[in-house]
Amino acid sequence: MKEPVTGASARYRRIVRTLAGAAVLALVGAAVLTVTALFTGTGRRPAPGAPATGATAGPVPSPGAPGIGDPLMPLAGNGGYTVRRYTLDFDWRAPRTPFEAHATVSATATQALSRFDLDFAGNTLHRVTVDGTPAAAERHGDELVVTPAKPVPRGRAFTVRVAYTADPTQRRHRDDAIQDYGWVPTSDGTVVCAQPDGARMIFPADDHPSLRAPITFRVTTPPGVSAVANGRLVGTERRPDGRTRWTYDSEQPIAAQLIQLAIGRFTFVDSRGPRGLPVRDVVPDGLVTDTEEYRSLTPDHLAWLEQRLGPYPFRRYGVLVGDTDLPVALETQSLAVLPRDDLLGDRVDAERNLVHELTHHWTGDSVAIRRWSDLWLSEGHARYYERLYSGEHGGADLESVMRAAYEQHDQWRHDEGAPAEPTGATLFKVMRYDGSALVLFALREKVGEDTFGRIERAWVTAYRGRAAGTRDFVALASRVAGEDLGPFLRPWLYGAHTPPMPGHPDWQVDPVED
Repeated sequence: MKEPVTGASARYRRIVRTLAGAAVLALVGAAVLTVTALFTGTGRRPAPGAPATGATAGPVPSPGAPGIGDPLMPLAGNGGYTVRRYTLDFDWRAPRTPFEAHATVSATATQALSRFDLDFAGNTLHRVTVDGTPAAAERHGDELVVTPAKPVPRGRAFTVRVAYTADPTQRRHRDDAIQDYGWVPTSDGTVVCAQPDGARMIFPADDHPSLRAPITFRVTTPPGVSAVANGRLVGTERRPDGRTRWTYDSEQPIAAQLIQLAIGRFTFVDSRGPRGLPVRDVVPDGLVTDTEEYRSLTPDHLAWLEQRLGPYPFRRYGVLVGDTDLPVALETQSLAVLPRDDLLGDRVDAERNLVHELTHHWTGDSVAIRRWSDLWLSEGHARYYERLYSGEHGGADLESVMRAAYEQHDQWRHDEGAPAEPTGATLFKVMRYDGSALVLFALREKVGEDTFGRIERAWVTAYRGRAAGTRDFVALASRVAGEDLGPFLRPWLYGAHTPPMPGHPDWQVDPVED
């Protein structure tokens, strides 16, 4: 489609058509001045060498894309801007009770924007401003479409402020391992479950795992109720009415799906990890003693993973004990969530989950996935190291677990897609876990344990704080190994059938059942 003819361009053509014959030569200078005035609003002649048409007007504003083009979640994230910081203000009152909220999004336009989208679902919208001026806003499904009073020029920093009522009674359900997400109630507060695309139930966001920005949380709670969020506690402020405002800073950029915000009657338990790393567990008051045995293993888990993956990539870590009926553990950045039942049961199972969520801080949190089809890089690594640790500490040995996964791999491919090629948007199935860990095991068997270890450390070092995908991993592994691993890895990652396992000619794949 051609660009529409602007009013100035149409007037220019009418002027040119009125200039005929010798009059063109006589009036050319005046015509230039006239055209310049039409485009710039001045009567000055353009400087020598400057274009005589509307170059100073800049690009024509256009709408930002409603998504970044992820094939599995087309409307995840947004186009036309990058977020520099989120500031979230929540005036929390009581469990399962709506409360007032404000979100401030500081962004920079990557194109001239006539309008733009934010990922925002649920909740009651009150008003939206852009740079302090009221803006038009309307809902299109999970998209909040914002039209500022004036277009935002390309390269311009701008601030969006959204006032709304957060509603913890509104949640979503997914037909996979995540189940409910959004505001998840507890007996005396709430826990946030944002993975994979539930952050939009909490605040207006650029909600895709490859898109990250630092976040400031400001949460006001009633007397006796605490708040916790990702990163560092900046401070608390006691209000005249006895309420307390808690301020947290994420310290490092964070993907919307990795946020954590919890409110309740908590005890904060401080300790230290390797090299003095601050470790702070956040535990419901009645669970402190009963969960202490397994929580106290975190420094050992950190040391074990650092031997294999290098230094822990964030400034602090901790475990938030989830006092809910939601059985899902989450790798929320710098503050992993472990359900209470995980920490009250069998030690082998508890350590598997603790190590799994901690591993994600290297692969999934620090090294983010580029597209949702790259989820195998996040969950596969977490499951691999979980299984490796468990095999060394009383659980089933890694090889036996991987052999069992190998037998079922064709069935998983049939049901859920190959590891790097999921079928549909139902992501959190067994192929993304044991099925993807098997790919890493196969790579280890192919290149040897020493080379595999160098690949792993190079991966989390080269892409620390960045997003990376399957092609990046294959290319890096090939460089480190000194051979092209593409022909080996591609059938494992994309093929319809499971390739032979190096070094294990006796391993067999079970036939597929429809």
